[in-house]
Order: sequence, then C-alpha cells, then structure tokens
Amino acid sequence: MTPRTIEFHYDLISPFAHVALKRLEELPAGVTVRPVPVLLGAILSHWGQLGPAEISAKRLHTYRLSVFLGKKHGLAMRFPPRHPFNPLKPLRLLAGADAGLATVRRAFDFVFEQGRAPDTDDELAAFAEHVAIPLTLATDDAAKAALRANTDLAIGRGVFGVPSFMSRSKAGHQVFWGVDAFDMLLAWLDDDALFEHEPYRHLDDVSVGITRK
Repeated sequence: MTPRTIEFHYDLISPFAHVALKRLEELPAGVTVRPVPVLLGAILSHWGQLGPAEISAKRLHTYRLSVFLGKKHGLAMRFPPRHPFNPLKPLRLLAGADAGLATVRRAFDFVFEQGRAPDTDDELAAFAEHVAIPLTLATDDAAKAALRANTDLAIGRGVFGVPSFMSRSKAGHQVFWGVDAFDMLLAWLDDDALFEHEPYRHLDDVSVGITRK
C-alpha cells in the first residue's frame, strides 16, 4: 500500500471521536495519522447546524449510541457530569502543544473514561497535568491562533463535523465523517478510486429537489 497520511479532526466534546481513536488501530500498515484539534461549535455555526446533544430528542440517544459503540470496541465509557461542556481551553492546550496521538488518547480518557469535564479552573488544571501540557497554553496567543487556523482550514476543506478523517487524493481532499464512516474509509484506503466507480460515480449529479428555510 502507498504510504498515506490521514488527518483526524476531533473535538473533546465528541464521544464518537473517543470511539474513533480506538478504531484507528484497524488502519493498515503504511498509514500515518495526524490528529487535528478543531472547535466543533465554530464548524457547526459555519454550516448552520446544531450538535446532536443540542437537540433534546436526540441527546440521550446520542449518549446511548456512543456508549454502545464504545463497549463494542472494548472501551469502558463514562460520561462527564456536564455535556456538552465548553472545550475551548483544553483544545487550545492540545493545539498549542501540537499533541500527538498518545497525548490525544490521554485527553479523551480524561473526559470519557474518567468522566471529567475540563471546563472549570480546577478540572482544567487536572487535565493539563494528565496530558502533560503546560496550563499556560490555555491563554497563549499562539495556541489560540493554532486552534483557530485548524478550524478554519478544516471548514475550507469541507469538514462539517467530528470526528472526521481526511486524506488527499487525486480528486482533492476526501472527508469521512463519523465513526460509522470508518469502514468506508478502510475501503477507500484499499482503493482510492472507489468513488469513481458506480454506484458512487453518479452521486455528484444528484440535484436538490427541495430546500427548507
């Protein structure tokens, strides 16, 4: 297989990103993963969407599904006492430190294994210690700029949610959204011309029949 880099776009408020991290172990040899922290709230605002936990009828279903999928893949998941919480400062820590996969896994373990929300001063300090990143990055201008740049670039390349896996191909950047798209990602890695074949090829030609306001 040709060596390939996949960008793993994540926000700490996403339990599905926690599950997706576990599934990265299934990637074939020769694939490098670069974790990219982004601010989901800004992405949703750009595309005019609500997060699943912001829709009252969808919230509990979302939590149940993420726990079910986590258990299916061997994760002992525990939700924090508040969700969604404000992930801005812990994301700045990760962006400012250019955190690698091992650190990102520790970050998600803090939230969805220990069940802690790093949105207070005390819990943010505990989070910083857990991931071994200086707490000062939470208010560092360069860290703020890094997170903002990550988010803007992701939007520009078509990312509309997290987790998203993105890789460059001859056709441009391919985005695979959600842990439930992971099997499709594996198929695409096996054949990066997958979407040029039927029944995928004609999908770009489907027109919009009705638009809701």
